[in-house]
Amino acid sequence: MRPSEIRDLGDDELEVKEAEAREELFRLRLRGATGQIENKMKARIARRDLARLLTIQRERARAAEKAGR
Repeated sequence: MRPSEIRDLGDDELEVKEAEAREELFRLRLRGATGQIENKMKARIARRDLARLLTIQRERARAAEKAGR
């Protein structure tokens, strides 16, 4: 998922996407540990997507904190 697509999402949608990304990463790790994964790059991509989601959530939280001052 591209950062511009993530920034277009609302706060509630971001939380849902984060939960989905965490679940997907868990499943990919489990499949990787059992040797059932065909493409190990999927785990790397999922990890990066999760990091992007968390980064944008943090940016919004800091902006809201700054605006609240």
